[in-house]
Amino acid sequence: MIEPRTLVRECVQGYVFWSLFQGLGPMIWFYPLNELELSGYEIFAVTFFAPVLLGIPGVLKLLQNRWILGILRLATVGSLASFQASTTLMRLAILALGTGAAMLVFTVTLWSKDSRIRCHTFWGIILGFLSFVTSRVWFVSFVPTWWSNQTNSIVIGIGAIAALDHIISGSDISEVKESPSKKTDRPYWLPTAIGFGSLLYLTHWCFGESSLVLRWVVKGYPDHGPAPYPWGSLILIGLGLGVLVMSWSGITKSKIWWIVGLISILMLYYLPTWMGFMGGLALSIYTMSVWPVLVDRLTLCPPARSMFVVMVTYLVQIFFFVWTVAYNFVPGGVYTREHTDFLIAVVMIGIFIGMFIGGEYNSHTAFPCDNKKPVPFNKIRTVTVLIVCIGLLGYGMRYSDNQIKQPEKKNEKEFSVAIWTFHFGYDNKGWPSMERAAKLFKDTGADVITLLESDASKPFLGNNDLGMWFGEKLGMYVDFGPATKDHTWGNLILSKYPIVKSTHHLLPSPHGELAPAITATINISGNPVDFVVTHMGNDRDRLDRKLQAKFLAKEITECENPVIFLGYVTSAPHSPEYNDLVKSGNVKDIDETDYERWCEYIMYRGLKRLGYARITHAGLSDTEIQMAKFEIPEDPKNYKDNMRVITDSAMVNKEVHFNQKFGKFKSGHRNLKTHGFHMDTPKYFLP
Repeated sequence: MIEPRTLVRECVQGYVFWSLFQGLGPMIWFYPLNELELSGYEIFAVTFFAPVLLGIPGVLKLLQNRWILGILRLATVGSLASFQASTTLMRLAILALGTGAAMLVFTVTLWSKDSRIRCHTFWGIILGFLSFVTSRVWFVSFVPTWWSNQTNSIVIGIGAIAALDHIISGSDISEVKESPSKKTDRPYWLPTAIGFGSLLYLTHWCFGESSLVLRWVVKGYPDHGPAPYPWGSLILIGLGLGVLVMSWSGITKSKIWWIVGLISILMLYYLPTWMGFMGGLALSIYTMSVWPVLVDRLTLCPPARSMFVVMVTYLVQIFFFVWTVAYNFVPGGVYTREHTDFLIAVVMIGIFIGMFIGGEYNSHTAFPCDNKKPVPFNKIRTVTVLIVCIGLLGYGMRYSDNQIKQPEKKNEKEFSVAIWTFHFGYDNKGWPSMERAAKLFKDTGADVITLLESDASKPFLGNNDLGMWFGEKLGMYVDFGPATKDHTWGNLILSKYPIVKSTHHLLPSPHGELAPAITATINISGNPVDFVVTHMGNDRDRLDRKLQAKFLAKEITECENPVIFLGYVTSAPHSPEYNDLVKSGNVKDIDETDYERWCEYIMYRGLKRLGYARITHAGLSDTEIQMAKFEIPEDPKNYKDNMRVITDSAMVNKEVHFNQKFGKFKSGHRNLKTHGFHMDTPKYFLP
């Protein structure tokens, strides 16, 4: 019933579907991300509802025509070229239209009268999803389709070949005319649609990338739990096992199996580190295994209204998750604040009513029983194992990238730090900024970097793991925290030196957005140095910032080693919050004469300052990168700091120089497409 050529072709088209389906959300989110409010561009999500057109008499039959369906398939593949559009809005518009076409192809073929076509579509979606997740292993959590013009063109080429082969082969020609079931055999369409919408969201939410659940359960060093590399490989295996147990309908259709899924997601959410990971692993098997149950029921329901409810359910759950984090910027956020527990309840109850309200039905889509030729599950099993093995090979190929070497320096007591608000890996026009950012970090030579607004392990941000990618690309240790399930925008530390211990904090936030912080001890050439890094709350929430400043000052005061504060404070120099940090925290500003700052600050105690620089963002973010260089004194409690400020680099040892690639001393703002010093920096400090 399914030849190898057919499986490959359907798998490719399933990959294209998932690229579009998971790619539209982050593009829509780009606008409210920049404007910090609903932007109106959310209207492009209406293309998810394209299947409602099938409710118009005659449209379903028209679109099931071989040639019309072929045009839709080609349009779907062609829309991937949106990545190479000249403007952000054009990219969003083309991508949205392509997503609408993909939704039409998905629905038209899944509701075909021919069980062969339904079966092909189902397995294309399943194997395409596994291929999609596997490809992200090779690109260290990123989607190849949306990575570069080269990878985008390759995916378009492969997708076009698959679409043309589909058209030429005539696989879309239905061989039957009768309906696969009678009206009396249909389940209740409303709960079934809610159930499938919930399953669709759960699949995207937790398993759109194999390392996602690892970021749900992370804690501070040394017992930080399983790292995305290599333990994400077990999640990939779990997804594959879920596909393999699909044929065990006696298990997957049972209420006991649903209870297993419920316990798994509760473990993932409420338990830390390894126990939470075990819950996530069990949930990966459960999630994939119940796809046939809900799809079989769904395709017995009316397509237009059912898919409308499916997408309403999916989008409501997507927006609810956005609201749990962005509650300070959206209407009604007070009711959704930090309530992922509510979302879990809705998702699992939705799956329950979808599976168990309206009786049981024989499989007629995944494993159709109305055809004399049974589905060759051995072939599907073989392809599943092959896809998973390709993913595991990807993990193996990344082994050397996870071997970290400590930097060699003439003066082992000298080191540099940097702070940057990174905007989740997207530049100011919505394109990936990772490679350009990695080059910038290499050019700075920073030994310890804190990246703020860095938790992109969320479906509306692309499900990307920025920490893992930078860690492997730059050969640095990563402290990712707090966990994704803690409802912050993210805060991570990259370090060329080993991280000895750390604690993740959720700062006091009675009114505003939940603010993250990390207190860490890093072993710099045998010398422990403490770091307190944070992104404080929005500037309009005065009480929050006051409480947060007091909390952070206390953390700084309690540090026993030399300490550096790298923070996004959302207050001007010498404001009450600034003074709390400096005075109560007993630290010094790297340059207290720099009054032209608003958010990013570098403070320290027990160290000698050597240099300070501000580098333009060049369109990679909305915030500059700040750097400082320090020296660890022989006795951190009895030493003299460098107090003389100079701007002539010729008066300083070359080892202390900032990279001259960023230019020379520059007064005032610099607005360039390349990175360069500005705002009266770089400055150097001498005795």
